[in-house]
Amino acid sequence: MTLWFAIALMTAAAVFAVLWPLGRRRAPPPSGSDLAVYRDQLEEVDRDRAAGRIGESEAIAARLEVSRRLLAADAAAAAQAKPIAPASAGWRRRATALAALLALPAGTAGLYLALGSPGLPAAPLSARLQQLPERPTLPTLVAQVEAHLAKNPEEGRGWEVVAPVYMRLGRFDDAVKARRNALQFLGESAERQGELGEALVAAANGVVTTDAKSAFERALALNGRDFKARFFLGVAAEQDGRRAEAATAWRELLKDAPPGARWTELVRHALARVDGTPVAGAGNPTSDEIDAASDLAPDQRTAMIRGMVDRLAERLKHDGTNVQGWLRLVRAYTVLGEREKAQAAASAARRALASEPDKVRQVDELVKGLGLEG
Repeated sequence: MTLWFAIALMTAAAVFAVLWPLGRRRAPPPSGSDLAVYRDQLEEVDRDRAAGRIGESEAIAARLEVSRRLLAADAAAAAQAKPIAPASAGWRRRATALAALLALPAGTAGLYLALGSPGLPAAPLSARLQQLPERPTLPTLVAQVEAHLAKNPEEGRGWEVVAPVYMRLGRFDDAVKARRNALQFLGESAERQGELGEALVAAANGVVTTDAKSAFERALALNGRDFKARFFLGVAAEQDGRRAEAATAWRELLKDAPPGARWTELVRHALARVDGTPVAGAGNPTSDEIDAASDLAPDQRTAMIRGMVDRLAERLKHDGTNVQGWLRLVRAYTVLGEREKAQAAASAARRALASEPDKVRQVDELVKGLGLEG
């Protein structure tokens, strides 16, 4: 009803705009009395000149002005004197008014019926928003990529794109397949070998298998400074019981780390796990604190570390925006063997950093790397 009422108002306004000028009366033409007045003025000017009340120049100027007005009035009267049949003029006005009254509403209604949707029910904004198509979910997008790769199995770029998605979804066997296909169709590189090895480790629940170790060794042969290969070969040494070898590999890796590299925190944690002593790093205990801890008995060292961890946890209660602090806290609880506290700290970090997705992603990556999921 609201729509039809609005249409009726707009139609009435349009009709009024057409009928308004038709209903206005024309200004009456100059009458004969106006001409008589101007002639009397000319005679009065002559009398004033003869009586000496005005000079010759003033009389000439007055005559010119009155004569101009007289000629203009006479021309207007002659133009209006042309015969116009009153019946004809009235018929034209009535025809125009009738067209405005009938044609405009009829044309408007016909145009709306042709182009509009009069049968469509009213829909408030909330209802329309609910009817919008939903954004495709990640599994839907993956299914589309898989359908494309089923038709184009030799498209290496597609396999390389979908592999990290498989890793994120926990489909590690599919990730291994995708990494192998990327290697086959795009060629070998240190990065692709390292990614294959990482997928193999994930598929084996964190164990560096023989195939994974071979992939990392191949990556290291292609690029002797490859971080991922060096780190996981250290993990392999740790799993084989060669903790000193793992610690040496990770110390060398830290020496070669570029400034600001995010992965150094992960390496420091791994080193602390096999070495038993906290490693200095950005935001970690100072060198003096580490030296003091190394001179203490194991129980005293653990107590000192716990004190530092408790102080860090207390600071994060007041300022939860420090993502590096949260990462250190999660690692510290893991080193102390307090898995539940590490998981609780990770959950608290996610809540505190909920408005900053990039920082939450760092926490998720650390949790995954430490095996704290589930």
